[in-house]
Amino acid sequence: MDNQEIERESMEYDVVIVGAGVAGLSTAIKLKQLNQELNIAVLEKGAEVGAHILSGAVIDPSGLDELLPNWREASDCPLETEVQKDEFYLLNETGSIGLPHFLMPPLMNNHGNYIGSLGNVARFLGAHAEELGVEIYPGFAAAALVYNDDGSVKGVQVGDMGVGRDGQPKGDFTPGIELHAKYTILAEGARGSLSKQAIAKYGLDKNSDYQKYGIGIKELWQIDPAKHKKGTVQHSFGWPLKDEDGNGGAFLYHWGDNFVSVGFVVHLNYKNPYLSPFEEFQKLKHHPLYEDTFKGGKRIAYGARALTEGGFQSVPDLAFPGGALVGCSAGFMNVPRIKGSHNAIKSGILAAIAIDEAFKSGDAPATLPNLNQLYQNSEIKKDLYRVRNVKPLWSKFGTMVGVALGGLDMWFNTLLGVSPFGTMAHGKPDSECLKPAAECTKIEYKKPDGVISFDRLSSVFLSNTNHEEDQPVHLVLKDAELQKASELDVFAGPSTRYCPAGVYEWVDGKYVINAQNCVHCKTCDIKDPNQNITWTVPQGGEGPIYSNM
Repeated sequence: MDNQEIERESMEYDVVIVGAGVAGLSTAIKLKQLNQELNIAVLEKGAEVGAHILSGAVIDPSGLDELLPNWREASDCPLETEVQKDEFYLLNETGSIGLPHFLMPPLMNNHGNYIGSLGNVARFLGAHAEELGVEIYPGFAAAALVYNDDGSVKGVQVGDMGVGRDGQPKGDFTPGIELHAKYTILAEGARGSLSKQAIAKYGLDKNSDYQKYGIGIKELWQIDPAKHKKGTVQHSFGWPLKDEDGNGGAFLYHWGDNFVSVGFVVHLNYKNPYLSPFEEFQKLKHHPLYEDTFKGGKRIAYGARALTEGGFQSVPDLAFPGGALVGCSAGFMNVPRIKGSHNAIKSGILAAIAIDEAFKSGDAPATLPNLNQLYQNSEIKKDLYRVRNVKPLWSKFGTMVGVALGGLDMWFNTLLGVSPFGTMAHGKPDSECLKPAAECTKIEYKKPDGVISFDRLSSVFLSNTNHEEDQPVHLVLKDAELQKASELDVFAGPSTRYCPAGVYEWVDGKYVINAQNCVHCKTCDIKDPNQNITWTVPQGGEGPIYSNM
């Protein structure tokens, strides 16, 4: 089917926002606060606002405080569990060492933060945006950027519905409409498909380092009330990961109605192709520090999502002709704090201010003239700058030495405003970090017990993931022969292990893509050693439907 031959209807807006996460919705809300007359549309590929949102989440409320100062008094307030206790542990195979709080830089203190569901925060912001007159369209996936004759972004095209697996229209075919706007804001989260295109087309990363990523895998449990420690935040690192294979860390948060959020983050610069982030997570739950928490409890939700970890060095130019990047599309997560939602909200506020200034100037130039300068003077930059070396130090020196040096670096930045390491580079993209399988030790994983540890498919079931099978595969393999010669023959098929949803299989030398399992984590688009897999949007409304995640 030739996309050029399809006649498409179009709708005109002042601003179109792609993604109803906290960054996109904050942009919309702030714009309406500044100018009620603006006509704003928000597209969300999930079936509902919040359906595709997954985070730890311990939430720094500073972004919400700036956007909606009275959010705590709202009848539908999305956060009610304030952090009461911080715990940090270094794990070995059989035990753990608690790290004293006086060693931790002040920015690692979580008191004053809230534990909850970032998806529920998005739902709260979505309701507020609609009250202000923002039009939100869940179930509409932005499949392509649309350009003006001068090369600037004109808007986006919504994906077609009713296309068969062979690429041909079916009887219920409905062409996707185009939404045109003066400014198109990309708020897709980490490794957004349109953001990736815009960054490449306009060279937005020409003055920044490679973006770095992690994969976060999370479960939500309802546990025995006798074991619940409401308001307790626990972080750990070390076992089960080995530095020669890769590194990362874990979290356990007690909140709500006997809820526990447990998760594991693996940095995607890991080296050993035999490493499976999902299996390492399942192994972690059997550690003595964790296992008893889950006994007598019930696992009620599962999900996974890539995280941006490049930080200060990797933030691209935010403005491009006809639009801007906000939130994790640009990469504003503070890695040691494992927090980005506050910066995502603040980036939406900055984008809204720049757009409002542009409209009020009378000519509304294609490229927002003030956005990058607003970022340079912002709390976001300050937040990222003082932790800029934590990720490179961890990557270069491993867990024990790297974490210690990272802590020292944060103290220097906190007390003196300088770092003994300057500003370190990240080295190379995550896709280039795998070693050939012949140079690595194969990792054997035990079978899950079905009580505390589980397999992938039963986990995906809990994510409420659904894709219609008779549609084009949204995970596009560019070169099947290259995948066999390199991904399988050289690297021993790492996609079968790094995917947390069982999407990829090698069956008798043939590459099988079970796209219906995809939880939209984007790990394949990031980690494939040949960049041979491209993640694109499926039909709108498909994918996971996360609840309380």
